[in-house]
Amino acid sequence: MRRHTQSVNIGGVFLGSEYPVRLQSMVNTDTMNTKATVAQAIRIVEAGGDYVRITAPGVREAEQLAVIKKELNRRGYRVPLIADIHFNPKAAETAARLVEKVRINPGNYFDKRTIMPQEYSESEYTAELERMHERILPLIAICKEYGTAVRIGSNHGSLSNRIVHRYGDAPKGMVESVMEFLRIFEAEQFRQVVISMKASNVRVMIDATRLLVAQMEQEQMNYPVHLGVTEAGDGEDGRIKSALGIGTLLLDGIGDTIRVSLTEAPENELPVAKKIVQYVNRKANPIFPTGETEGEIVWKQENFRSSAGKPVVVLKREYQDTDAEDVCVKAACDFGAHLLNGIGDGILVATPALNPPEKGTEIALALLQACRLRMSKTEYISCPSCGRTLFDLQTTVARIKEKTSHLKGLKIAVMGCIVNGPGEMADADYGYVGAGEGKVTLYRRREVMKSNIPEGNAVEELINLIKNNGDWKEMPTIHL
Repeated sequence: MRRHTQSVNIGGVFLGSEYPVRLQSMVNTDTMNTKATVAQAIRIVEAGGDYVRITAPGVREAEQLAVIKKELNRRGYRVPLIADIHFNPKAAETAARLVEKVRINPGNYFDKRTIMPQEYSESEYTAELERMHERILPLIAICKEYGTAVRIGSNHGSLSNRIVHRYGDAPKGMVESVMEFLRIFEAEQFRQVVISMKASNVRVMIDATRLLVAQMEQEQMNYPVHLGVTEAGDGEDGRIKSALGIGTLLLDGIGDTIRVSLTEAPENELPVAKKIVQYVNRKANPIFPTGETEGEIVWKQENFRSSAGKPVVVLKREYQDTDAEDVCVKAACDFGAHLLNGIGDGILVATPALNPPEKGTEIALALLQACRLRMSKTEYISCPSCGRTLFDLQTTVARIKEKTSHLKGLKIAVMGCIVNGPGEMADADYGYVGAGEGKVTLYRRREVMKSNIPEGNAVEELINLIKNNGDWKEMPTIHL
C-alpha cells in the first residue's frame, strides 16, 4: 500500500499519494544556452517527463530560467521547471520568483566545508541551527509569495562537516540534514515541500530513505518523497542500479516522484522510469512471495546444505521478455528487496527469449554487484551530467571504460564537477572529477592525487595512477 503523503502543487502538476508517481529528468546543457536547453527540455517532456530540472549555479543562470520558461511557453510547453541550487542562497531566492520549484541541498546551501570547525560544543551547534533558521527565512518568504515549491534534497556525497562530525557520514547524518530544514519549514508553516535522499550506493539510498520516512512519521510529518540513485552510470548497470533502489522503495509504498539518473541523454531516462513504475504497479504480492504466480519469485530449496549445515535457498525467476532492458528492470524490482534484506544464497535469472539465453547470468551478476554482494567486474560510478559539467561526460566515460573494463573488482568514479563528485565517489578506488573548463582532478579514494590536469591527458594520467598504486593488470591477450 502506498504511503499517504500530503499534496504539493508544482505549477499545477500536483505531487503526492493522491496522484500518479511523477517522472522527471534534468537537462545537461549550459543554462545560458537557451536554444539547447529548450530543445532538450522538450525532448524530456515528449518522452514523458512531468517536470524538468535545470541547474542554476549562480544568480545569472537563475535569471536565465525566465528566458527559458518564456520560450518553452511560446512553443506550447508549460512544463513546471525546477531550479537545481548548490552553494548559493541568492540564486535560490532569484529562481523562486521565476520557476515552479527550487531544489536545495542542505549539505551545501549554507555550510562551507572548508571553513567549518572540526568539533562543536552544544552551544555552538545550537547557534548554527539558529543561524540556519534566519538565513532560510528569505527563501521561505519568497516561496510563500510566489507559490513556489521546495525540494530539500540530501546527497550522501555532500553532507556538511557539521553533520558528519555529529552523526557520521551515514544514513543517520543524511536524515538529520533534511530534518533540520524540515523543522524550520514547519515552524514557519510552509509545507509545499518534497524531500529526497540520494546516494550512488543503493544500500545507502534505500536505508536513508526508509530511516527518513520513519523519522517523519515519528514527528507527524507526511511530506512526499522523490526517489533516485544518483551517479548510477550508463547502460544496463545504470538501469539495474536505478530499478533496484527505486523499485525496492516503491514496493515499500514509498515514493511520489522519481528520476532515473543515467550518464546518457536525459530523454533516455524516461522510458526506464516508466517501466519501473508500471512493473511495480502490476506486481501482485511483491514483498513475501509464496508461489509461482505473476510478479513473484520461486523459492527453491536445494538438496544440499551449506558448510554451516543450513539449507541453501536459490531465488529463481524466468522472464519471457525479448528486450534486455525489460528484464533488467523487472529482475531488479523482483530480487532487490530480498537480496538487500539478506534473503537468498543464490539467484537464477532465466531468459530463454533473449539472445543469447545466457544473458540472464550477466544480468544476475550485475544485480549482485549493485547490491554489493559480489564484485564480478569493474564498477563505474558516473553522474548524468548537467549544465555544471565542463567536458563531454558520456564520451569520457566510454574512453575510460574502454581502457579499464578488465580491472575486475575495481571501482572508478567519473564525475562532471565538484558539487557532489568528491563525496559521491568516496568509496570508489579512483576518481576522475571535473575541476574547471578543460581541467580534471584525480583522486585515490578521498585523497587528491593530481589537480587541474589538462583534459586531453587526464585518461592516461588516470591509468598511470592506477598502475603506480599496483592496481593495474594488463588486458588478457586473446589468441584466435
